[in-house]
Amino acid sequence: MRIITGKARGLQLTVPKTYDVRPTADRVKESIFNIIGSKIIGAEVLDLFAGTGNLGLESWSRGAAAVTFIDASKESLRLVRSNIAKCRAEADCRVLQGSAPAVAERLAAAGEQFDFAFCDPPYNKGWIEQIIALLGRRSFLRSGGYLVVERSAHNALPELPAGCELVRSSRYGETLVDFICYNPL
Repeated sequence: MRIITGKARGLQLTVPKTYDVRPTADRVKESIFNIIGSKIIGAEVLDLFAGTGNLGLESWSRGAAAVTFIDASKESLRLVRSNIAKCRAEADCRVLQGSAPAVAERLAAAGEQFDFAFCDPPYNKGWIEQIIALLGRRSFLRSGGYLVVERSAHNALPELPAGCELVRSSRYGETLVDFICYNPL
């Protein structure tokens, strides 16, 4: 697993030795960032269920101003911190431990909002439903921000709350990536 382009282009990220973490495949990641394009430049990014930090660090490498990583696993956060150090991105990154929905809700309650949030949780655990419900209740996204959801092609996307619109869904084998734009009414 590597950083595809930008400031840290070609850098190999440390990956887990277990199967508890499922990093986004390079071809899927490249497609995601081809769709996002230059909108990532200067953006504030939230990497929910960070795992290795793959998506957040790709964002940083491509010009995001700041990245916040959330994961409940101490081992995953150790990997994220190691990969941030490899990229020399410490000044622009923040790592928070806890349940992604709970931490995102605390951030939103404190008035923090992001331009992009990546949601690539363990499949079949109900995490996507919780994050989307939170978006409808207390947004962690700015108006015009995007929630990028990676999910199994066998699972339906939950109903979106008012102010959220599915603008694109792309399939990569058994993986679906949904781009949800947040525009509150």
